[in-house]
Amino acid sequence: MFDSHCHLAFDVFEGRIEEVVASAKAAGVAGMITVTTTTGNARDNLAIAERFENVWCSAGVHPLHSDEERDWSGLRAVAEHSKCVAFGELGLDNHYDKPPRAVQDRVLEEQLATLERWKREGLVKPIILHCRKAYAELIAILRGTSFDPARFVFHCFSGNPEEARLILDFGSWISFTGIVTFRNAPEVAEAAKIVPLDRMMVETDAPFLSPEPMRKVWPCEPKFVVHTAARIAALRGMDPIEFEARVDENTRRFFGVEF
Repeated sequence: MFDSHCHLAFDVFEGRIEEVVASAKAAGVAGMITVTTTTGNARDNLAIAERFENVWCSAGVHPLHSDEERDWSGLRAVAEHSKCVAFGELGLDNHYDKPPRAVQDRVLEEQLATLERWKREGLVKPIILHCRKAYAELIAILRGTSFDPARFVFHCFSGNPEEARLILDFGSWISFTGIVTFRNAPEVAEAAKIVPLDRMMVETDAPFLSPEPMRKVWPCEPKFVVHTAARIAALRGMDPIEFEARVDENTRRFFGVEF
């Protein structure tokens, strides 16, 4: 099993990262990607990835941090490291009213333009997308870029089957968190049934969204990804070991990691 998206640099894990990584390994989680949300914490994530053989990182600006100072040159320095396997997370969030969408849109445009410039210069990586209540809007923006849709993953999918089809028709991947186990999110469970097995990944988004049966546990940890995978396997009527093997191979193929 692999946790394709967590946030080990968040304060809640301070002083506990070694324990968190070890307990994940003991639970059968062979690796994880600690995802950057600001240019400021990009180096923190890289430092964690450098400490552990089975941890990788990303480099990007989360839409909910669009109003913070940005250092693109510093972000590039992280992105050029071999332990950085993706750009992101980046995208749009219509759930919260701050930062305003105008700010999110401006920074998204700036970020995509920066990544396109780096692509022309030979720095190319898959892209992790944050999208909440903005699927059609974000896809329309992404269609205007030169990026291959197959190199995008919409992480922490929280939409319905129709929104999943928008992503699939666009040609991108979908990653599921513990939301798929929540009783109050049946639409996400329905979406998990229709996503082709070769376009799917699983994650925790730790420290958030602990899956059932760990729903009341804070913080969520990478070791809990096994519960999300088991739930999706059950929804699809699959043997959990077979499902795990398939999504593990997807993760290797998408991010280029070996675990």
